[in-house]
Amino acid sequence: MKMKYLLIGAIMLLSVTSVNAQTTSATGLTNLSKQEQKMMEYIDANMPRAIALLKESVNINSGSLNIEGVKKVGALFARELQNAGLQTEWIPMPDSVQRAGHLVATTTAAKIATGANTTGTSIQKPKGKKLFLIGHLDTVFEPDMPANPFTMLNDSTATGQGVNDMKGGDVIIIIALQAMQAQGLLDGAAITAYFTGDEEKSGRPISVSRKDYIERAKQTDIALGFEGANGLNSIATARRGSSGWRLDVQAKTGHSAGVFTQGAGYGAIYEAARIVNEFRQQLSTEKYLTFNPGVFIGGSEMSYEEATVKGTAIGKTNIISPATTVTGDLRFLTEDQKANARIKMQKIVAQNLTGTTAKIKFSDGIPSMAPTAGNEKVMQVVSGVTKDMGLGITTAGDPGSRGAGDISYIAAYVDCIDGMGASGKGAHAPGETINLKEFPYLIKRAALTMYRLTK
Repeated sequence: MKMKYLLIGAIMLLSVTSVNAQTTSATGLTNLSKQEQKMMEYIDANMPRAIALLKESVNINSGSLNIEGVKKVGALFARELQNAGLQTEWIPMPDSVQRAGHLVATTTAAKIATGANTTGTSIQKPKGKKLFLIGHLDTVFEPDMPANPFTMLNDSTATGQGVNDMKGGDVIIIIALQAMQAQGLLDGAAITAYFTGDEEKSGRPISVSRKDYIERAKQTDIALGFEGANGLNSIATARRGSSGWRLDVQAKTGHSAGVFTQGAGYGAIYEAARIVNEFRQQLSTEKYLTFNPGVFIGGSEMSYEEATVKGTAIGKTNIISPATTVTGDLRFLTEDQKANARIKMQKIVAQNLTGTTAKIKFSDGIPSMAPTAGNEKVMQVVSGVTKDMGLGITTAGDPGSRGAGDISYIAAYVDCIDGMGASGKGAHAPGETINLKEFPYLIKRAALTMYRLTK
């Protein structure tokens, strides 16, 4: 009996979802072609299945370090992509990278575009733009973290690990492709859908974990990223990049009674504090540039282990500190902005207080996705879609509100936009949610954008 009532409850939930989805019907949107309207109707009719797929994927833990979990989500999505007529393959990683690998799905036209052997196929040669769709299979939630299964909070909001970032975005890609395939609109469309298995915690070295990803992207024209949407009328035409820095300060040591004197100097902690504060004073007002000290450790005796980002210190108040280490990040919108910031930081580090020396070391992380005219043109296509859907125009979001992501690795090679995924709140935190009221609209936005770019 208990199982019977659970099944009834599940059916009722899908029925409510179906009713909600029907409110997004394309009926009356005269700016849409007949084929486009049929795609919209397909999406409405398949919203219960979309939510069921979302639930199934969310309930599989796929933390970046959970190799089997990531592969399981990959197998689930591969099944659905094959149902859309795409060919799928798994790109494994070497054991040394300690990551699961990536899922790639391609249309036959995409294979023809890259010169792959497609003997015997009746698919026409590629037309329109060659698209590169970006998703990721992993989440920040590892198996040892508290479980948060897919749960409906009300008729328009659900919670669950990775429900928004970015299993919701993955499902948008899949259902949009299936909607195109159902109307025969994938014929001749050159589309590669690439789902990385380690976006949240990339495998090292990047030259290995992103090698295949970058090579395939270079063979396309436009990349559409499906990270979280900021509503229905905003997308990202730029994203900041991220890098790191480490400051090491050495100083004379001695009795604290002599601090500030010419003979004893200022000590390592004062010098490190001066440098970090000068960073703040000289660079903090520059738009889109941020830098944050994450570790600040010094004392009469100290040690710091870079691999584990941990350190220890013993601090006697009557001893001038001989060593201090500070580590932090540096975020930027363009490579020029990053380079100029580093030059300024180097100059600040070189102006040492008496009795001290300092050096700073920079490390590259994820490059930026700089704003370009090409990105703007792609956004205008999206804006035309939302206008024809009756949602109004789409504008570019604030680059400062987004950190680095997988799309940034390829931004130098293709036109890019991001934020085509699901909407919600609390990404990366317990209780992360997805907005199911906007979900159908976002799937439709994706399907129409992909169709118009490839037709």
